[in-house]
Amino acid sequence: MIRYILIFGSISGMLVAGMLWLGVTLLAGENGGGSMLFGYLSMLIALSFIFVAVKRYRDKENGGVIKFWPALGLGILVSLVAGLFYVAAWETYLATTDGNWMANYIEAEIAAREAAGASAAEIAAFRTQMQGMADNYAHWWFRIPLTLAEILPVGLLISLISAGILRNPKILPHRPQA
Repeated sequence: MIRYILIFGSISGMLVAGMLWLGVTLLAGENGGGSMLFGYLSMLIALSFIFVAVKRYRDKENGGVIKFWPALGLGILVSLVAGLFYVAAWETYLATTDGNWMANYIEAEIAAREAAGASAAEIAAFRTQMQGMADNYAHWWFRIPLTLAEILPVGLLISLISAGILRNPKILPHRPQA
């Protein structure tokens, strides 16, 4: 099982890390943002390898049968490996750029609120709240779990769906090689 976790977690991780870099370099504007839709869509595509991992493990190692909990566990562990790649890519991005992503993000959010007609008091309160977030974000022990929290729920969802579908051996049945 560890082989499947490492192989498919690495494939998913490299794919999501590559798309993260693509997203922040091509889709990010001056505000340091980017397309949230692109980000989560890329996670969904990359983490689709969870389904492939569970299916291949079910067919190659278990003769076409797998129970829900082992399938879910495999999917979650693949997600975790992919999440580590995602975190490494984000940390590398922050280290190789000006590292000012959070400040740019905050300024873009303030500008959006000003454009929407927020009052000066609301802007000031938001700025104070976000400054506390920026102070915490500067520390790796805060930033890394926050970054993992972006991708792991997507992986959990795909793991649940994959385990639910593939526990039934009649769905995409194993076809032995002749």
